[in-house]
Amino acid sequence: MRDLNRIFYWILILPFFVHGQQVYERELIEQQINKAGNYFNQGDYARALDLSKTALKHSYRINDDYCLAHAYNAIGVIYDEFSEAKYALSFYNKALEHALKIENDSLKDWIYSNLGSVYYFNKIDVKKGIGYYKKALVYAEKIQDSTQITFGKLNIASAYFSINDFKNGVPYLKDSESFVKRRGLPEMRFTFTSLSGIYNTHIEKPQKAIELYAQAVQIAQKNKLDSFLVNAYDNIAEHYKMYHEPELEKQFRAKSVALKGQLYSQEDKEILSESATQIQMDEYRVQLDRIELENEKHIQKLQESKAVLWLGSVLGIALLVLVFTLYRSNRFRQKANAELLLANQELKIAKEKAEEASQLKTQFVSTITHELRTPLYGVVGITDMLSDEHPELKESTHLNSLKFSARYLLSLVNDILQLNKIEEKKISLEKVPFNLVDEVHIIRNSVQYIATNNNNLLEIIIDENIPERLLGDKLRLSQIIMNLTSNALKFTRDGWVKVQAQLTEVRGSVYEIQFSVQDNGVGISPNDQSKIFDMFVQVGRSDEDYQGTGLGLAIVKKLVNLFGGQIHLESTLGKGTTFTFSIGFEKADELAQEIVPELATTELSNIKILIVEDNKINQLVTQKIMDKHQIQCDMVADGFDALKILETRTYDAILMDINMPGMNGYETTKRLRAMGVKAPVIALTAFDKDEVKSEVFASGMNDIMIKPFEPNQLFEVIHKQLNNA
Repeated sequence: MRDLNRIFYWILILPFFVHGQQVYERELIEQQINKAGNYFNQGDYARALDLSKTALKHSYRINDDYCLAHAYNAIGVIYDEFSEAKYALSFYNKALEHALKIENDSLKDWIYSNLGSVYYFNKIDVKKGIGYYKKALVYAEKIQDSTQITFGKLNIASAYFSINDFKNGVPYLKDSESFVKRRGLPEMRFTFTSLSGIYNTHIEKPQKAIELYAQAVQIAQKNKLDSFLVNAYDNIAEHYKMYHEPELEKQFRAKSVALKGQLYSQEDKEILSESATQIQMDEYRVQLDRIELENEKHIQKLQESKAVLWLGSVLGIALLVLVFTLYRSNRFRQKANAELLLANQELKIAKEKAEEASQLKTQFVSTITHELRTPLYGVVGITDMLSDEHPELKESTHLNSLKFSARYLLSLVNDILQLNKIEEKKISLEKVPFNLVDEVHIIRNSVQYIATNNNNLLEIIIDENIPERLLGDKLRLSQIIMNLTSNALKFTRDGWVKVQAQLTEVRGSVYEIQFSVQDNGVGISPNDQSKIFDMFVQVGRSDEDYQGTGLGLAIVKKLVNLFGGQIHLESTLGKGTTFTFSIGFEKADELAQEIVPELATTELSNIKILIVEDNKINQLVTQKIMDKHQIQCDMVADGFDALKILETRTYDAILMDINMPGMNGYETTKRLRAMGVKAPVIALTAFDKDEVKSEVFASGMNDIMIKPFEPNQLFEVIHKQLNNA
């Protein structure tokens, strides 16, 4: 095969980013090489060589590695065309020497490919030629040049075929097929067709091979690719030689020889030989010129030596002063470094203490919230029990106050835990499908009692263009909207509160939604607006005393920031307040939209549950919840009793407290799983879910309920686990 890269190297023109005279010189050299390429393609090799030599001289004059590499490569191409391997290798290696000094992967691709061609086509060392081809392919793939990648693969396939290694060559041929058929240049199509013919000759499909050779000849003749046509005749002659048809072999050998005689005359070869010698002489002359220039500079330096000597004395004195100054400076720096090292050690100790304090704070918050939630579960549960067992107390002010106080205290505990998690960066947003309309209406139902107490109208407006189901963290979004809405209702009397969600932009699969909560309540003074989002701040929006911890809006701001958004406030005293923020959600795909929880059809009254709980009050509350809903259950106080009763009885589900003396819920679950108990185990805990979920699931539990909880929430989890069982 003819080497494709040598033919197309002439059109390689890369931009230069330098200034002044050197820009002009480089452009001139590039024009000379490109013009030489045109002469080369026309078969006028003498003119091509003259212009390339001129370009080389100019490249030496400006001492530019890119230009030198480009010019040497161009000269090498001409000698390579006449199979003057010795000279071609010499010029290509010089081109590579200069190319490796610069960052130009395209140039390296061409030169490595040309080196591969010399070793391959001249039968010097085909395997070494393949090695150079593969280096060229690496650079072609690096610059993502599809044309050069295809040329490289065809060259490698051709080289493998020449040594009858079709096993390694065929994959490269097949890899190039798609690009050749879609965008292949004539030379590329000729090469692919010829190689396909050679392969069919090898696998003994002579008729198919001859058809492919004929197509290759037609491509070469049509596009005036005479050097490729020589190769086509040689391939056909080899084919007939293999199939023992000497007359036809002789006929195509003659065609090849005749065409070679036309293309490569003896006179041109003699010119090339003389030119090679001349190029070497020019190189020596350039080196001599450089030596003479260096001598002139040396003489000039000697003449200036007296002045330099005098100046050196002055500089010597100055140097001594400088050395002394540096010595003193170094002593001062050593002292400063020692002080800095000591300060760094103190800072390290302070940092470790701060981290230890932060860890202690986290542990304290976790422990105190757990210790508060556990009795709160009892308080909330017992108030519900009193309401159920004594209907006459449902309207009792004292009982309702007790229940409100417990829920208020629970809300405070949750706010503190939430802030701590955000500050410790332990919150990560989930991505679950949810219905925005449903979530907002759940919030509406939760805060309706505040609206009724304050005689407010609560209006919900959801843009119809918002997708029915979105993908995101619905829990965190609900927290934001719930806080803002309940705040607006508390600070508004005999008025209205409007909650609105408006689609503002669609970017690909992301739907940007602007949320706003607006009221016509008491408003916020300009002086207080700058600190409204600070922790534990309760600004006076009126003379009335509103309950609150001052944590709600601080949590809102941090959660909005967690979503990647910003919250904005507009307020006027006596006229009302508007909070606005925007969050982008992805649209849930069809599969995600179909994920809707299904309640079990089994009646809960038909199931039997084991409750493992050590706290007597919590035992009483949980037992009453089960009795109220006519659910059969057994109660045990620790893990040992749980394992003992499970040896003789079976249950549909197990409610497992985690923090128990003797044997905790994790160890109990591991042991009952080892016993072969398959019933779903639901963890009951006052710890935060994120703190325990990894250990919960690792122990073999199936789900988690955080105390205190609403009975309906517990029953939903039981339904889900029974469905999954």
